Amino acid sequence: MPKSRIRKKADFTPPPAKQSTNIKLTNRSWVAPVMLALFLIGLAWIVVFYVTEGDMPVGALGNWNIVVGFGFIAGGFGVSTQWK
Repeated sequence: MPKSRIRKKADFTPPPAKQSTNIKLTNRSWVAPVMLALFLIGLAWIVVFYVTEGDMPVGALGNWNIVVGFGFIAGGFGVSTQWK
């Protein structure tokens, strides 16, 4: 039986390199201080509410002062998602 011709495969040429786009990372040095400040403000709000037996920080809010304190703490967790 006759031998078949061997087909030469084309040499692999990689596709041209893509121009890398420079990703500008913003300065996130503000994240940690803001996060800690919100945590501490929320904690202080709740502590002051309990220590003053509901008269402070805002007496008209009553027990909603706890929600405000936890709102500050939740804001701190929200800001923490920006930390890299």
